[in-house]
Amino acid sequence: MYSTKTSEVRPEPTSSLPPLNGLEAGRQRQGKLWSNLKEVCELLRIPVSHNSSIANEEVLFQHVQFKAGQRIFTTDQAFDMLYIVNSGFVKTVLIDELGNEQVLSFPMKSDLLGVDGIHSKRYASEAVALSDCDLILLPFKKLTALGRSHVEFEHAMYSVMSRELVREQSMICMLGTLSAEGRVARFLVSLSDKFAQMGYSSKMFNLRMTRHEIGSYLGLTLETVSRTLSALNEVGLISVDQKTIELKDIDALRTLRRLPPSKARTKEDGVGKIKAAPKKAGRWTDAETLTTH
Repeated sequence: MYSTKTSEVRPEPTSSLPPLNGLEAGRQRQGKLWSNLKEVCELLRIPVSHNSSIANEEVLFQHVQFKAGQRIFTTDQAFDMLYIVNSGFVKTVLIDELGNEQVLSFPMKSDLLGVDGIHSKRYASEAVALSDCDLILLPFKKLTALGRSHVEFEHAMYSVMSRELVREQSMICMLGTLSAEGRVARFLVSLSDKFAQMGYSSKMFNLRMTRHEIGSYLGLTLETVSRTLSALNEVGLISVDQKTIELKDIDALRTLRRLPPSKARTKEDGVGKIKAAPKKAGRWTDAETLTTH
């Protein structure tokens, strides 16, 4: 399941990126970008009422920019803070003793990074920017101090961390039960949902990650990912133009387990033979149980 692509050498984070707009710009202070606690809570989707003590808290959190390919933190690095993705795209990976990557996640706006470092005080994974990114730094000592003075904030942060765990459990379940086509379909739907949440188009978007990275994340080979995208394109569920993906039938993709076999697709890597799904109302349904061997 490990891939063979390794990350580039980590340069230092840069602050020379062009300014961002709206909440993503935070506020300027001594030439740097900052966000207050209320803005951080909004980014993490933590409800804050007008009479909440959080709404009037003046503590500020600094923004830091990274360019595509830069490492944000590395495995076994001393843990001292969490990160929120304010804009851009990131991947988190595990690196084996030979330097091979296993992709764990593709964090986007509002996602929290670095939680795996809390237990041992060292990061258990590595985070790399897939595009130019703006991240908000959450020093852990500052968070614990805020938790003592704002219990509602402490509980909300536990909820955010729990949300990340639920997402990981859902991913593990998907890998254990779905065919290659089902995995790729669910992956595209999850991206669609995330883009919609961010206020962007849920039907057309660019893939910031490579086919190789998608394969590592889904437990598939690069060839299987490419073949599966072509198969989904062939039956009209998606349209593929290099890195641009258009979802033609999100509901069908959301419930898809497998596609009917064709002459061009006789087997799938690691997931066994795929039986044909019954066609109903112009779409492939999930009526039968997936059969593998």
